[in-house]
This record gives sequence, C-alpha cells and structure tokens, in this order.
Amino acid sequence: MKVLIIEDEQEIAQIIKSYFKDNGIQCETVHSYVQAVHKIDNYDYDCILLDLALPDGNGFDILKELRNKDKTDGVIIISAKETLESRIEGFSLGADDYLTKPFHLAELLVRMQALVRRRNFKGINSIVFKEIRIEIFTKTVLVNEEKVDLTRKELNLLLFLVGNNDKVLSKAAIAEHISGDMADMLDSHDFIYAHIKNLKKKLAKAGSGDYIKTVYGEGYKWGK
Repeated sequence: MKVLIIEDEQEIAQIIKSYFKDNGIQCETVHSYVQAVHKIDNYDYDCILLDLALPDGNGFDILKELRNKDKTDGVIIISAKETLESRIEGFSLGADDYLTKPFHLAELLVRMQALVRRRNFKGINSIVFKEIRIEIFTKTVLVNEEKVDLTRKELNLLLFLVGNNDKVLSKAAIAEHISGDMADMLDSHDFIYAHIKNLKKKLAKAGSGDYIKTVYGEGYKWGK
C-alpha cells in the first residue's frame, strides 16, 4: 500500500509516517500545496491523507486538481476544521472519508485500510485466487491453506499484482509502488526482477501455479 501524507505540521506527518511504516505501509510526506500538486501530478497513490490548512494553499483545491485530472487515488481528509459545511464540501469534491483532528492513529489506519479494500478489492478482507488466499488484516498469505512467509515488499508486490489483475504493470510502476519516491533516484529498476523472482519461487515452492507473467518489454501482470 502506498500513501501520500499532505500535512503542513511536519511533526504530525512524521508521527503518522512512522506509525504506518511499522504497519508495513509505504509513505511519502509533503508539507505544502506546491509540493502536493507536484506529487499528485507525477505519481499514483492508494490513499492520500489530506490536511485542508496548508501554508500556500487549500486542501480543497488539491481535491479539485485530483478530480479534474481524473485521478482515482483514495482521499481521506484529516483536518482540525470540523463544520458541517467543510464536511459537505469535502465529500462533494470527491473525498472518500473525513477524520477530525485530533484522532487516534489506530482509527486512521483502519479507515484507510477499509478505503483501500473497497477501492482495490471490493471491500473484502480475504482475497482468494485459486489455491492462494491473502488475509489483508493479518497480512497472511496461504497456498492450499499452508502459510507462505513473504517479506513486506513481497507482500506489497503480491497485493499490487493481484489488485491489478490482468493489467500490465511496468517496472517503473512497481518500483514506485514498493519503494515510493526513492525509485526516482535509482539508476535502474532491475531490482524488481529479484523481487518478482523471489515471490514466484516462494509461491511455487508452496504449491501455487505460476500466475505472474512477464510481458516482454513492458513489465509484469497477474493472471491465468
């Protein structure tokens, strides 16, 4: 799961990022309107946590930017502003959820997980593909009901592939999903091959079919 935190208070952003990182979530942070627009113009996210009060702009305008560009990133507004009007405006502009500060990090986490499940996996907690079962809450992967030990990146990679069933995912898209903006600083995305190879090997060893297909010159896709 890849998340963008748009929050002008750097200490709050860092607390959220650290908590999410401990829960296996890839996070990036920005602290201004300009930085946020640059991110949403160039990258895709499973979820964006959006503060409304930014030093150089308004969070509602970021929502408008997202929807005008037909981007489908999930959005949870996190704001100290708690009025009926602000909630209505947020939802009207395309926000998926609204959480008022101060909030418990655990509540933010489960709301975000629920949002991503609804958007990527039709709201289910358990993804089943033939002999493979992925329990999203417990981050458990089973093949023929036998647990498979995956690293955090391998699990994120598997969920990304399954969540985009039959779509070809480029190496760049996969690198960005599992490594965030660090991917831009890398000379190549060849490390994706190693992650794919290890994931395929672990699934095959557990008795799974080979569902990760290489699309020559383009990337990888999950399918029959």
